Amino acid sequence: MSVTVLVGSQWGDEGKGKVVDILSEHYDVVVRYQGGANAGHTIKIGEKQFIFHLIPSGILHDNVTCVIGNGVVVDTKALLDEIDFLKKNGYEIEGRLLISQNAHLIMPYHKLLDSISESGENKIGTTGRGIGPCYIDKYARKGIKIIDLLDKEELAKKIKRNLEEKNNLLKNVYHREELDVDKIIEEYSAFDEAIDPYITDVPNYLNRAIEEGKSILMEGAQGALLDVDHGTYPYVTSSNPTSGGACTGTGIPPTKITDVFGIVKAYTTRVGLGPFPTELLDETGEKLRTIGAEYGATTGRPRRCGWSDAFLLKYSATINGISKVAITKLDVLSHFDEIKVCVGYELNGKKLNTFPATAGILEKVKPIYETLPGWQQDITKAKSYDELPTETKDYLKFISQQAGFELGIISVGPRRRETIILDNL
Repeated sequence: MSVTVLVGSQWGDEGKGKVVDILSEHYDVVVRYQGGANAGHTIKIGEKQFIFHLIPSGILHDNVTCVIGNGVVVDTKALLDEIDFLKKNGYEIEGRLLISQNAHLIMPYHKLLDSISESGENKIGTTGRGIGPCYIDKYARKGIKIIDLLDKEELAKKIKRNLEEKNNLLKNVYHREELDVDKIIEEYSAFDEAIDPYITDVPNYLNRAIEEGKSILMEGAQGALLDVDHGTYPYVTSSNPTSGGACTGTGIPPTKITDVFGIVKAYTTRVGLGPFPTELLDETGEKLRTIGAEYGATTGRPRRCGWSDAFLLKYSATINGISKVAITKLDVLSHFDEIKVCVGYELNGKKLNTFPATAGILEKVKPIYETLPGWQQDITKAKSYDELPTETKDYLKFISQQAGFELGIISVGPRRRETIILDNL
């Protein structure tokens, strides 16, 4: 029995989709534990590309059961689109996709209020998918769960009660058209019929699976530095992508978790607003974006790019309890004659001992760099660690030593086969 938590170690977009896909064949169950359709996990098999926003990436393996936990907020259209896409591509998912009855639903008013908020002066760079407003209602105890769909009368009461408040905002504050109550009730009743075969008591299912000796892989969305508690607040997501969120988002107790696996991009990217000490606003940053195809899988927005930040990674490894790491997009760095790595921050001429607690401080720090030689040769054909150029191995050793983790997987290209699995894994 093993229960592994897999977390993004930076600001998201680290390549979790590919790593989950690779690891999934060694697990019985793959679980998504937080977030919503604001994150896209991309997998490339041969020349075919798959992008999943809600369904765990392990669904592409016939022997794997995939679970959407209670910590996820569900966008009905996105979920149905993914189910339809899988079926059209020949994947049998009946009995292999389970959805928590306690997962909260993103409602039309959540999306509308999110888009209005992001059009104002105080925007923080969200995807506008209604994630934040849905979590707000969840913690204000006004949310609507999947299990609420079972009682049509009670569902109608809850939607009408919520819409009374939301329509008041839309009409009198934002001067927008009110939403139709009956239309929303009808839409979500139809959704209930479509997903009824997948609804499950997830904590019971997962804990029973552990008792039976099955192995479980839990994947988060976004990255640790977007965690609402431990990230660069307020430029964060509305949930906990860190390893601690895996327990609250699934019902698996912390005593059952056996290890935490981190995903690290070989350089650093960020989507949306917020501090980014190693960001490159020059030709080098544009080169990283172009070669790495750094555009959001969910929104298509260009990602901000910069050198690797080992100081940030050390903080991430600490708050998540990361032991081993998969490093992704290493091949992108093959196009540079020298590569910089941030090993610390300086603030007002003084070197910081710990990662800054606030975004305000992080915006003012200056990165302290070490420069390493590049390798400037194709590494996508490498099948083992020994086949990598000396300079590549030196870079990997330097990053892992500075950040304090051990490498387990090295991704040398976007395809499934372009991956080196180290013996220690």
